[in-house]
Amino acid sequence: METIKDRKSSRLLSLDILRGITISAMIIVNNPGSWSHMYYPLDHAEWNGVTPTDFIFPFFMFIMGVSMCFSLKKYDFKLSSTSFLKVLKRGVGIYLVGILIILFAQLCRGNIHFDGMRLTGVLARLAVCYFLAALVALSVKPKWINPVIILILVGYTLLLLLGHGFDQTGENILSRVDVAVLGNHMYRYNPDNAFNFDPEGFLSSLPGIAHVLIGYQIGKVLLRPIDIHEKMEKLFLFGVAAMILAFLLQYGCPLNKRVWSPTFVLMTCGAGSAMLALLTYILDVKGIRKWSTFFNAIGMNPLFCFVLSDIYAIGFSAWKLPIAREDGGLYSIHSSICHFLLNPVFGTGKLSSLMYSIVILLLTWVVAYVLYKKKIYVKL
Repeated sequence: METIKDRKSSRLLSLDILRGITISAMIIVNNPGSWSHMYYPLDHAEWNGVTPTDFIFPFFMFIMGVSMCFSLKKYDFKLSSTSFLKVLKRGVGIYLVGILIILFAQLCRGNIHFDGMRLTGVLARLAVCYFLAALVALSVKPKWINPVIILILVGYTLLLLLGHGFDQTGENILSRVDVAVLGNHMYRYNPDNAFNFDPEGFLSSLPGIAHVLIGYQIGKVLLRPIDIHEKMEKLFLFGVAAMILAFLLQYGCPLNKRVWSPTFVLMTCGAGSAMLALLTYILDVKGIRKWSTFFNAIGMNPLFCFVLSDIYAIGFSAWKLPIAREDGGLYSIHSSICHFLLNPVFGTGKLSSLMYSIVILLLTWVVAYVLYKKKIYVKL
């Protein structure tokens, strides 16, 4: 743990705000009052195609790559025992936090077990892709990083096209590898299903490495001693070019978040880069910053806020209050908030479900704001 003041010189406000916006959006879409009552833009695409929600996780991957560039600068972007142990510690730490969240959920349900426990997930992908991308950044000459990104994306495209990667059948190579490697430790594994699929699976983490490296390369642009307007121009031009390329290539390689298709990487990294350029213009060039405090508080402690929101979501659904329901059971904190506070005002449909997720966000922000005011930065 260290203070914000200690890191002031190494942080970029626009990046913190983008991170805060992304985490806020992630909290909202991950914590509806009811999974059966969700507005369409707040849910993932079922398979091919994207919704606004599908941009959230890849935005965080992109931001992690940009931040990685700033953090690796202190090691002169060279692989050493010190830099290796640093990225290993952070990667393992992020992964273990994900496992602890799963164990916390099991504890709240009163059924702790390891057989069939999912070993993948959002934090697992962040951990693996961060660690492997950092190793590439530290061990590969700078001029070869772009070719590595291209090689990964082209190779993965061929893997998807030749291995039925877009088919929802047992022939899908991603499914076959995940079943062979992970077995019943993958997402919703059912031995009776011909098609078992993990959206954060083994092979689909490969383009995630390229995803983080693209963010890393954007970070390199931000570190260059050039005019801020030139930096914005480069970020915006890359963003627009990447999105146009993804749009054109999607007819042969569909946009698909679940398989993390290369076109999905290009589209979301492009959008992230353009968004970062826009925020740099608003915050640094125009100096319009008053609106950003809410997101800055969350963006300074992203992993902490993500974990805290999960604790709220899991605990509120599991912890009972001494208030009896009509069926004789007890209301949970979750059901109490919905039944007594939200439903009477917003009804029992999608709006009430959205308001519950906003409640979780606000409760998370209150704690984040206290840390922000006390200048406390929690990190692994």
